Amino acid sequence: MLGQRIATAVVLLIVLGLAMSVATPWPFLALLALATGCAGWEWLRLTLPRPGAAVLGGVLLGLASLALAALWLQAPAAAASQWASAIMFRGVVPLAVALWIVVAIPTVVRGRADVAPASAGLSLFAVPALLAAWAVLAMLFAQRGPWFVLSLLAVVWVADIAAYFAGRAFGRRKLAPRVSPGKTVEGALAGVLAVVAWIALSSQWAPTFGAALVARWGWGGALPLAAVLAALSIIGDLFESLLKRRAGRKDSSALLPGHGGVYDRIDAVLPVAPLAFILIGVAF
Repeated sequence: MLGQRIATAVVLLIVLGLAMSVATPWPFLALLALATGCAGWEWLRLTLPRPGAAVLGGVLLGLASLALAALWLQAPAAAASQWASAIMFRGVVPLAVALWIVVAIPTVVRGRADVAPASAGLSLFAVPALLAAWAVLAMLFAQRGPWFVLSLLAVVWVADIAAYFAGRAFGRRKLAPRVSPGKTVEGALAGVLAVVAWIALSSQWAPTFGAALVARWGWGGALPLAAVLAALSIIGDLFESLLKRRAGRKDSSALLPGHGGVYDRIDAVLPVAPLAFILIGVAF
């Protein structure tokens, strides 16, 4: 199992690296659209009673991502492109952040794993959550480049890795026993501290997300905000865990051998990316 997990991770990193390293942004945007569609299908199969509806939802989310990418790349100055950008970045992205705060956090805190999985509200939540994360990563890749995007994704990776190893070594108190019994308070705190350290370290090199955050907020603001982003990444993880527990599933799917599904890999990215975008005040 560990070998399969490592092999899949290596393949994913190679694919991501190749998509980011070519001269045109199309491979990376297409990869993002594929991930959006797959994660959309996986999310919706946890919250919709009909499998066909989940498939349709995933396909539509993926196609919408590709259509937006084509519009932005082929005609960035066109009225339709400007209109789509305004709706996405002034409407969908703030909406997604608001929903993570007012819907996801209370849902995780209540921890009601015994509730029926079918939910129209949580199904609709998937649309702004996935499209906002896609749009943010696409825009940051186009404006700031691959290293900036990787430094932002590293916020989630660092939090996850630190929480896992610290939880195994020092974990005593359960963080959310009804949602994810394996997560501990000690692991979560380690994840938060690791992200703060990552922002401090990465701020020394530009272009990185850490450098942009410090440039906008100063050290006194950037480090607390790094802790907020780390905490929100944990919420994203726990939110998906709750959806899976309600649906009686261990993983969102089996698309990635050893890792489960695409949603299992990006659950923490979904809330972090749009808030990070707002915090650094990217112009579009």
